[in-house]
Amino acid sequence: MKRGPNHIMSDQPETISVDEHSKGRALEPFREDPQGQYLTTNQGLRVNHTDDSLKAGERGPTLLEDFHLREKITHFDHERIPERVVHARGSAAHGYFQVYEPLADLSRAAVFNDPSVKTPVFVRFSTVAGSRGSADTARDVRGFAVKFYTQEGIWDLVGNNMPVFFIQDAIKFPDLIHAVKPEPDSEMPQAATAHDTAWDFFSLVPESTHMVLWVMSDRAIPRSLRMMEGFGVHTFRLVNAQGVSRFVKFHWKPLLGMHSLVWDEAQKLAGKDPDFHRRDLWEAIESGSYPEWELGMQVLEEADEFKFPFDILDPTKLWPEELVPMRRVGKLTLNRNPDSFFAETEQVAFHLGHVVPGIDVTNDPLLQGRLFSYLDTQLSRLGSPNFAELPINRPLAPVHNNQRDAQMRSTINKGKASYYPNSVGGGCPMTAPESAGGYVSYPAPVEGPKVRARTDAFRDYFSQATLFWKSLSAPEQDHLVAACRFELGKVGSTAIRQRMLGQFAHVDATLAQRVAAGIGVAVPAEKDNPRPGVAPAAVKPTVERSAALSMEHTAKDSIKSRKVAVLAADGVRTAAVLAVKEALTARGAVVEVIGPWLGTLTGADGGQLAVDRGLLTVASVMYDAVFVPGGQAAVDALWGEGDARHFVAEAYKHGKAIGAQAEGVALLGAAGLPASAGPEAAPGVSAVQGVVRATAAATPQAFADAFAEAIAQHRHWNRAQEAAVSA
Repeated sequence: MKRGPNHIMSDQPETISVDEHSKGRALEPFREDPQGQYLTTNQGLRVNHTDDSLKAGERGPTLLEDFHLREKITHFDHERIPERVVHARGSAAHGYFQVYEPLADLSRAAVFNDPSVKTPVFVRFSTVAGSRGSADTARDVRGFAVKFYTQEGIWDLVGNNMPVFFIQDAIKFPDLIHAVKPEPDSEMPQAATAHDTAWDFFSLVPESTHMVLWVMSDRAIPRSLRMMEGFGVHTFRLVNAQGVSRFVKFHWKPLLGMHSLVWDEAQKLAGKDPDFHRRDLWEAIESGSYPEWELGMQVLEEADEFKFPFDILDPTKLWPEELVPMRRVGKLTLNRNPDSFFAETEQVAFHLGHVVPGIDVTNDPLLQGRLFSYLDTQLSRLGSPNFAELPINRPLAPVHNNQRDAQMRSTINKGKASYYPNSVGGGCPMTAPESAGGYVSYPAPVEGPKVRARTDAFRDYFSQATLFWKSLSAPEQDHLVAACRFELGKVGSTAIRQRMLGQFAHVDATLAQRVAAGIGVAVPAEKDNPRPGVAPAAVKPTVERSAALSMEHTAKDSIKSRKVAVLAADGVRTAAVLAVKEALTARGAVVEVIGPWLGTLTGADGGQLAVDRGLLTVASVMYDAVFVPGGQAAVDALWGEGDARHFVAEAYKHGKAIGAQAEGVALLGAAGLPASAGPEAAPGVSAVQGVVRATAAATPQAFADAFAEAIAQHRHWNRAQEAAVSA
């Protein structure tokens, strides 16, 4: 072990062990529980009266000596801190990560080498462009940031729900964000790229085209934070104990599968429930339906760095899994909500430079800029270099260094020495050799002249955009085209719209023509639209389509945590409702009875049915499926409710599973759904395009089985009559 002058420490390095609950225990001294306690000032003085300020007489002026008033008002006046410039709107949760098997061949990082350890994590999800008060369901990239509290220190994996980004070099980041944020003269629109400055930038920066297609895809409007992928975006390094380095891309794969909203639904949710994703995450954890993801790695040998037509350091490019297979190595589980949104979710500070031995960065030019920016932004937002002392940011590993003072310092450092090397402090804290966990940067060779330039491989702007487009299913392509038409339809400048069509033409002629048909401009002629950049190297391996890029191939085998609305009124067949609810709940679904009012419904058989939500307070966009049970009087009542008919029609239009029993089938027709019953899935039960109908004679279990299968498919894009339904 390396020693400073007059070293007095033992040869045993200070080590810790961590488990799933380590961070929770570390936060405990900072928690405050008011239950059974007296109200006090910040100084601990018990307060006798807090409803009136101290005055000279009942109608007289307030006295300056009222210290309680001054403290209370002053604190209130300073409660807000600057929101994040990007990723301001966020939600978070605690949990743990557990590796499946040791990965010593790849990395020396402790977090990857002991399957018995559950490493505590704090995960923050976010939108990028909107302010802190914007709606959850805006079309946008989602941040996916994971803070690992490892025994070796904090590792932050700060990524997004898309594997690529708009720009290749961090120097363009201010330009990108200025373009997509609300326009500076009007401060409109909020949390949206459907405006001139955003598409002006996209149309003039061809490297953004690949990411533009991802943002126009269904990935930009996830059904749930629990149902979206995550990516590290950049190329990182893994380094093993022998000093062997490999390149790596990190992935998060949701065990519930990838699922999305439709755009009409997302817009309506922004008004009906702007906290939709935040509420969904919170309620899932509170109910014990813990979100889970598997960590995937694409690992590339250093010798293969230049094997492909793309540059592996280019953040606008992905590594097709057909060329570099992905290996699932561990699982992330979120199982505890924060105690304080501000103290935890708002004050958490991520930084890509928070790494541990065995993980290193690369020369990705976007990553290099983020290594500066993420540290710098905390000084503005949290007001001090001591942000690492905030409870949520404190590592579990012990901290010993010569950083001192500054605003809001809470650490009380003992001893005379605050510098290195020193003799008056016994040479401590001392530097650690690699064998004792000292971090050693990988000695990657660096050479070349100082230039502002990129390699030719960076300048192939369209090949992977074409790969993404061709890899999508037909419904996904339809949705992407509609999204482009919506966004460009909001752009006032004809020149910008036409210039963007020129970029799309380099991706795929059909894509450009389909978008053009909806925005009032023609695709530029080929002679007037030269291809920017360079064509890919034809001699290197590539793929035409990649199954991993389409959401069509995601898991569709579970209804766990899916929300089902039961439309009911007085006269409903209570026993049937309870039987179906029990069957769906047993499969993990969340079933809520929606009635004309809150309270209790009286069934056709005299039974009582509790109402969970009043029809006035909910909408179909808040649910994954709709069930209309039988009971003539109930159906007659719902038939007369325009909101009930709209509820069913809207769910059908959005491709959701619809179920109806006995007399309830008639309400489907009243809502404008096609009359076709489809083939019989079980005695008395038919299913077609996600619509399940059952006769009164069908068993509740048979109906529930068919309905659950329809719900598990998430959406039914094969409904030819979908557009004809008025909703």
